[in-house]
Amino acid sequence: MSLGMLIVVPLGLTLLPTRTTSTRWWFAFAVPGAVSLWLPRGAVSIALASIYCVGTLVLIALAARHFLQHKKLGARQVALYTALATPSIAALALVAERSSYELFGFNLTVLSLTVAHFHFAGFTAALMAYLSADGLAAVSVPLGTVIVLLGFFLGDAVELAGAVVLTTGMWLVGWELWKRSRRVERSTAVLLVVSGSVLVVTMVLAVTWALGHVVDTPYLPLGWMVATHGVANAVGFGLCGVLAMRREGFDEAG
Repeated sequence: MSLGMLIVVPLGLTLLPTRTTSTRWWFAFAVPGAVSLWLPRGAVSIALASIYCVGTLVLIALAARHFLQHKKLGARQVALYTALATPSIAALALVAERSSYELFGFNLTVLSLTVAHFHFAGFTAALMAYLSADGLAAVSVPLGTVIVLLGFFLGDAVELAGAVVLTTGMWLVGWELWKRSRRVERSTAVLLVVSGSVLVVTMVLAVTWALGHVVDTPYLPLGWMVATHGVANAVGFGLCGVLAMRREGFDEAG
């Protein structure tokens, strides 16, 4: 989770048209949020998580400003605004989890996983869809993310549908990253290939997890899902993908 708050999100923000003159302001909110993860639940960690929550609302304000300036809502814009909105879901879950409050009836473990999920399956996935894809690929990632979120409230079958839609979008984004790797220098290409390739396995794990909660099919236990699907998506897809896009931007600028 700290990886998302302190590295992936601020790097990603530098790649978006909504960026301000500097992203250093983000750390004023993200550092307290990251510190709250390491403290015992209680008043201090709640206060620090709340500071982070305020920072995520700034991202929503940036999205709103961008929309009002351009008044355009194509597939890529949907992905852009999804990327900017989803950290607030993660932050709300963080505040609740640090408060030992089972928000909407979800236990603290689910809330903790929600924090991680909406930094990577939310912000990072939508960010990469915005940067690398268009059309179906760009819109299916935010659509799948929203359906998965609805599945938390409406049941496992809806969550499975969301996982299928999200997987389709992520695989399309992965394909775009593979194609993009042919046009850049080697080290950037390696990062793009890694980012796109891990999705082949990690999203299968996501679908089997969701399917196993609807019908009697095998799926990895939660601890293994975090160690495989979660870590691979965070580092292999998210971090490598954002670093590749940063390098590609510098390559083009040079």
